[in-house]
Amino acid sequence: MAAHAAVPARRQLGTHGWGLPATIGIAYGLYAPVIARRGEALSWGQFWLGVISAVALAVSIYALRRYGRALRREVRAVAWAVLTGGAIGFLFSLSDHSVFSSSMLGLIIGACTFVAAYYLFYTHEDAAGRPAPY
Repeated sequence: MAAHAAVPARRQLGTHGWGLPATIGIAYGLYAPVIARRGEALSWGQFWLGVISAVALAVSIYALRRYGRALRREVRAVAWAVLTGGAIGFLFSLSDHSVFSSSMLGLIIGACTFVAAYYLFYTHEDAAGRPAPY
């Protein structure tokens, strides 16, 4: 008797693969021109600001979620901190605040994100960097 070849299971498209980064990117891309226009009519420059910022953030989140496990937990926490701090600092700078205050807010948010992400990665991985069994 010959064994039959099993049909390979189709890979399901989950919302965590592309749905979450796309949703966050769209929300970010819609919010950036609202801050930049300050109650005036939407211009083409503000439209492209929203599109480019949405795509950049969505691709960055997707890349960190997809390929972040290859990084050590410290480097991965720094990557999330840089992404979050940069995104918040950029939005704050669109509202005509100084570069210093935008940078400080980005650094504070980035530092808080680093602490939270490192704690999460440290408590959910073993010493070798593999996910915890629970």
